[in-house]
Amino acid sequence: MMSACLLGLDERHLVPLAEPGHRLQAEARAAFEALQAAAAGAGFHLAPASSFRGFDRQLAIWNGKFEGQRPLLDAHSRPLDALTLSEPERIHAILRWSALPGTSRHHWGTDLDVYDPTLLPSGGKLQLEPWEYETGGYFHPLSQWLNANMGRFGFYLPYAVASGVGAEPWHLSYRPLAQHCERQLTPALVAEALAARPISGKTHILNMLDEIFARYIYH
Repeated sequence: MMSACLLGLDERHLVPLAEPGHRLQAEARAAFEALQAAAAGAGFHLAPASSFRGFDRQLAIWNGKFEGQRPLLDAHSRPLDALTLSEPERIHAILRWSALPGTSRHHWGTDLDVYDPTLLPSGGKLQLEPWEYETGGYFHPLSQWLNANMGRFGFYLPYAVASGVGAEPWHLSYRPLAQHCERQLTPALVAEALAARPISGKTHILNMLDEIFARYIYH
């Protein structure tokens, strides 16, 4: 894959999904459509909540959290006040739930977040938090079905359990393509992109980049 596509700076690798506003690589789209059809046969409406997300969108999320303008959560999904934390502490807190721009798997066109809108209660709002997919949560039946079936279609959960990154039972990755992107992504490539852009906490991020890769990306 071209470096610009890998970093979310170019979109030529993408095709649209049936759901407006969502895009993946063509091979990943075909696999997801097959997974959707199988889910429908089991009584689920498998829908994307998020698919491709470009560098600039990820940058806006990052800067908003860093500057205290977007919600920031701790490892237990409890609110944090970003402005009471040191810059390195903020960086680690953000990375628990949000990727550093240039490193998001959502840049690749291989990954997407999924849910079943028909399982949301009336007036309910999708949070994309682990409890929604755990025992007693709205999407637990869907999560169980995916765990049993997604592998047949090439999908897996890259954040199945909490490591450096919090567990994300909603995040599917199409392994046949994503594994190549994983091998291509390097700290040097990301450093070059970040150095030229207005990211909050830049000095600390660049100094911590090897640690960030080891803890949150290679995890």
